[in-house]
Amino acid sequence: MSPGWHSEAEPDPIQMSGFGWGLVVLRCLILAVLVFGGLVILLMVRLFERPFFGMHRPITPYITQFVCRNAFRIMGIGFRSSGDLMKEPGAVVANHSSWLDIFALNARKRIYFVSKAEVAKWPGIGWLARATGTVFIERNPKKAREQTLLFEQRLKADHKLLFFPEGTSTDGLRVLTFKTTLFAAFFSDQLRDLMSVQPVSVVYHPPKGEPKRFYGWWGDMDFAPHFLKTLAVLRQGSVELIYHPAVRVSDFTNRKVLAAYCEDKIRSGHATGRAGRETAD
Repeated sequence: MSPGWHSEAEPDPIQMSGFGWGLVVLRCLILAVLVFGGLVILLMVRLFERPFFGMHRPITPYITQFVCRNAFRIMGIGFRSSGDLMKEPGAVVANHSSWLDIFALNARKRIYFVSKAEVAKWPGIGWLARATGTVFIERNPKKAREQTLLFEQRLKADHKLLFFPEGTSTDGLRVLTFKTTLFAAFFSDQLRDLMSVQPVSVVYHPPKGEPKRFYGWWGDMDFAPHFLKTLAVLRQGSVELIYHPAVRVSDFTNRKVLAAYCEDKIRSGHATGRAGRETAD
């Protein structure tokens, strides 16, 4: 994980009871069967899907979606969403708070993440990312044209690409300023008239009695302790996805204007989602 953002306050201490450890073992076993069983099925289906459909994936994204949706059921985390899904070719942009974002955004919509090239080399995670069709890019201006052509190929294959414009994850209590460079490829001659962009606000509501940033994963936090802490809670919180209306790239004059628009929509939805839950509580 990129250590791009750090909180001024230290991460909350992790405390787990014996019962919590029991939940961890049970949920880990069931999750392992779901995730790795789903991966085996996905790879087997892909053996037949690839020769007949090439870059198109008419079947395997449904397997990924099934795994991610049921992962929340196993973990006990509530899941809800609002808004219509984009049907036009294009990209989805969302705020980034946790490794749970991957499950959440895949659970509602069949998407393909755009990730930095280093992730492909991460043990385990890199293999899963490649199997599910993640697009890996290098932050190198010399690769810009090559990556634009790759985006064009994927979009023409009806792939919805998912970007995290903040460039890092946070504690889930804020939305960082978007990096406009990530929007540059959208304005190429090949993509500008082809693409639409849909902003999505991802909002986490903590378990009752836990800190508001319970699900946040940022800075130098290790994955394993955060994963175990999450599974150890009996009565979990929830995640909420707010899908804002998609907009055409060609309706914006440049990447900065588009990035600012998406940031404003996501920031507003994030604030509304958090405020709504706090009022309900």
